Amino acid sequence: MKIKRVEHIAIAVHDMAESMAMLERTLDLKLDYEETIGTTKLAMFPVGETSLELLQTDDPASPVSEWIAERGQSLFHLCFEVEDIDAALVELREKGVKLLDETPKGGHGGSRIAFLDPVSTGNILIELAELPADHQ
Repeated sequence: MKIKRVEHIAIAVHDMAESMAMLERTLDLKLDYEETIGTTKLAMFPVGETSLELLQTDDPASPVSEWIAERGQSLFHLCFEVEDIDAALVELREKGVKLLDETPKGGHGGSRIAFLDPVSTGNILIELAELPADHQ
C-alpha cells in the first residue's frame, strides 16, 4: 500500500460557522471549499500538503454527533491519501485489519474513501482516501 500523505485531519465541531471563523481569525487559514455529504457538513482548510476538515451534523444518530456527545468537540479522525484504495483494502484485509467499510464509498471532493475499524488501529479512527485523477 502506498500512502502518499496525510490528506486531512478531521475535527468534529458543534458550530461550523464559529469554528470556521476561529480558523480564519486566529490562524489566518483560508477556506478551500465546503460541501455536504448526507447529513454531514464539511469545510476544508488547506495547511501545506494537508487540510483541516471541520465536520458538523444535526443528525443525532450520525457518528459525528455520537463522537461529540461522548468526547465533545475534538479531533475525529486521520485521513491518509492512498494511491489505490482497492489494493490498500485487500492488503489490509490480508494483514487481518478490520474494516468499517469493506468497499470504498463516495467522499469529500469526489474522492473514494473507506474507514478502518479503530480496534485494529490503536483506537484511532483512520480514513483512507483515493482522490480523483483531476485533483489539484
